[in-house]
Amino acid sequence: MAVNYRGERFEDYNVAKRTPRHASSSHAVLARYKGVIKLLRFGAQGAKTYPPKDGESARDKAMRAAWYARHGDTLKNATPLDKIYWAAKVKW
Repeated sequence: MAVNYRGERFEDYNVAKRTPRHASSSHAVLARYKGVIKLLRFGAQGAKTYPPKDGESARDKAMRAAWYARHGDTLKNATPLDKIYWAAKVKW
């Protein structure tokens, strides 16, 4: 089911997509949670999106651990209407 929202097409609610032509954000998602619909843009344009965890290098593993160490407290209370929730799910 495709959803058009403010002239932008999304596969469905709560499905993130890459936005290579956006000026500053690398991803977007049309989040729906408890009846609230919100367009969220997250991730820095040009930043590396990490591969699946299996087979990653020690450097990538350390970077992932550092990211979760910085944002762990915020993630505990995050809902699908928060950018940090989607950054953790899609990018890290």
